[in-house]
Amino acid sequence: MIPNIRPMCSTTTPEMALSAPYRKIQRLLSGWLEDSRTARRQVFAIRAVLPVLDAIDKHRLCRWLAWWCVAAGSRGERLLGRIGRLDPALGAGIEAALLQLPSGVGLRAPLQPRKSA
Repeated sequence: MIPNIRPMCSTTTPEMALSAPYRKIQRLLSGWLEDSRTARRQVFAIRAVLPVLDAIDKHRLCRWLAWWCVAAGSRGERLLGRIGRLDPALGAGIEAALLQLPSGVGLRAPLQPRKSA
């Protein structure tokens, strides 16, 4: 037997460190943002979980949503306003997180594709 060998399918530490409310709100928000239709029960469920998050989880959520907004912005979608209407404090947190992203990354208009000759 070889000592000090870790199993191949072990769970990573960061995955295990996420709280249950954070995982739940992340799952709810990703479903809500991917769906173009807004169901009232989705919005209610999201608003019910937001106050349960602690300060660290709220910060993580804002960073995660900031990256989500950057990715959506490259496709021409505007998610920040939609999230701000859901919860103004969350929208403000995302705006602050956007300012902390690495330089050259942020919300900007997508480039127009070149027309070939």
